[in-house]
Amino acid sequence: MRNFLLSIALLISAVAAAQVPSVTVENSKGEAVNTKTLLAEGTPMIVSFWSTSCKPCIRELDAIYDALPDWLDEVKFRVVAVSTDDSRLLAKAKSFAEGRGWGEDYTLLFDKNQDFMRAMNVSVVPHVFVIDGKGKVVYSHTSYVPGNELELFEAIKKCAK
Repeated sequence: MRNFLLSIALLISAVAAAQVPSVTVENSKGEAVNTKTLLAEGTPMIVSFWSTSCKPCIRELDAIYDALPDWLDEVKFRVVAVSTDDSRLLAKAKSFAEGRGWGEDYTLLFDKNQDFMRAMNVSVVPHVFVIDGKGKVVYSHTSYVPGNELELFEAIKKCAK
């Protein structure tokens, strides 16, 4: 039991110490973007790693999309949706995200070489982070169960104070 508690404490401290790494990805216009530029506005953000073949990813991003107008009435933040589809599926991922309307309200990034994914220690999707305005990871979860998006919003509200 003691080792289990120690493991949990180490995991929490690792998440709390994590920062947004400097990695080059592609935006929806095909331009190279450094992930450190995500911090330029100094606002908290939800960063969701997803793929076109991941049904839970899509359900979670859709749930966030549906709730976003109400959430933005309460607190200023943004959502960054990072596709982990490889270069063979890049065009499909871009059209898929745009077709769902995500490009209107989300910052869409395409990590076709999975460099950002590896730098953030993401091994499965969906993997979602809440990052404060300084770039520190304050919350993280994998998988998706309806209602998880409410946990994300609570974490966003805490770091926006």
